[in-house]
Amino acid sequence: MKNLSISIFILFCLVILTSSCGEKEEKKLNVLFIAVDDLRPQLGSFGVSGVISPNIDRLAAMGTIFPEAYCNIPVCGASRASILTGLRPTINRFLSFDTRIDEQAPGVTTLPGHFKANGYYTITNGKVAHHKGDCIGAWDEEWRPKGPGRNFLIPENAAMDAVEGQRGPAWENADVPDSAYHDGKIALKAISDLKRLKEKDQPFFLAVGFKKPHLPFNAPTKYWDMYDPEKIGLADNPFKPEKAPDQAMHNFGELRNYSGIPQEGPVSDSVALNLRHGYHACVSYMDAQLGLVLDELERLDLADNTIIVLWGDHGWNLGEHGLWCKHCNFHTSINAPLIVAAPGFKGGQKALTRAEFVDIYPTICELAGLPLPGHLQGKSFVSVMDDPNSSHKDFALSKWYNGLTIVKDQFHYTEWRNKDDSLYARMLYDHSKDPHENVNVVGEEKYQEDIVVLSAIMKANRGEGYLVE
Repeated sequence: MKNLSISIFILFCLVILTSSCGEKEEKKLNVLFIAVDDLRPQLGSFGVSGVISPNIDRLAAMGTIFPEAYCNIPVCGASRASILTGLRPTINRFLSFDTRIDEQAPGVTTLPGHFKANGYYTITNGKVAHHKGDCIGAWDEEWRPKGPGRNFLIPENAAMDAVEGQRGPAWENADVPDSAYHDGKIALKAISDLKRLKEKDQPFFLAVGFKKPHLPFNAPTKYWDMYDPEKIGLADNPFKPEKAPDQAMHNFGELRNYSGIPQEGPVSDSVALNLRHGYHACVSYMDAQLGLVLDELERLDLADNTIIVLWGDHGWNLGEHGLWCKHCNFHTSINAPLIVAAPGFKGGQKALTRAEFVDIYPTICELAGLPLPGHLQGKSFVSVMDDPNSSHKDFALSKWYNGLTIVKDQFHYTEWRNKDDSLYARMLYDHSKDPHENVNVVGEEKYQEDIVVLSAIMKANRGEGYLVE
């Protein structure tokens, strides 16, 4: 009888131990999903000097960077809609900055909605989707800082911006604390949320959307003081590429809306230098706020159980080709930063393959062990995080209105087609000889076989319903 009692006790202990181990094995990974508005991949961790971004570089050291990552459409709202739904843009879906997911992809399960349906507590702070409320039912909490969106703090700038039909200047250098501007408030809110989420018996999906370096380039003085504008300099190629079609260019209306920017023609060198200086200052300001969030994640011992994804919604032109803003098919507009860090994967890795932003949704699902919704048009790149030398995709696609671009091998090729699929303009850049895209070689005989191949791949992979009205 005594032996039986001992056996039962041992069996009971084994059951408890096994149950405890099972709970640990089944513990779900959290997700910290960081969106950055208008961030170029010209960063130290991506091999480009000049911008001071120690916390982005710190995150890169924790995970895998994707220097060859491409947004599927270079404008805020549409790119975010594509990322959050896992769907490619088409001729009539996801077109502009004010894209609404609930209107253009009704009924589609969004990324946060999928995590919520699988037991996650979901919070969004700042600008993640372009519009508040358009990921219907996806968020347990949705917050944005109060106050005017352009967030001028110098009184005369704020007064100018408050006049109907008028905007303040394109940049502001104010001697204020970090928390005075929106991104500082967003970081503090994220820190507060992490403290609450730490106490919850539930995995979380926390999205943090920083607004800088989006226009206007408003940042505290100390970040402006980090840079000597003369060392920043001007773009090396402030001209339209040779033989580029007119369709490749635009009038950068987003910038021209601001006070002090001419309505036509190029900006002066002094204005260009101030814009480039302001952009750099805003990147460093945003980077400091990112650092506060990463610090808190580590302080709360959450980093070892959290997937961290940082992405910029598209690239940005800082005078290259005489252009500013995004809204075009050049490499400077469609190439965007992407960093993914996750428990169990090495840090400091550089992926050699291409990735598209429609791949982000399935990748996070695979990392978190969630099933993939059937509508996704991207492909998980978790295998690349295992082996950064492995291949993921041979090409990437991006579109801007009627222009569709494929990036494959050394080529950057764009076709402009009407809605009946008839071709009316093209451009091709050979990055092995012309990495800055200064000469359109689409008419050169030696590239014609390559163009046939690129065009066929693009047409076969642009997505179901691409031309459907």
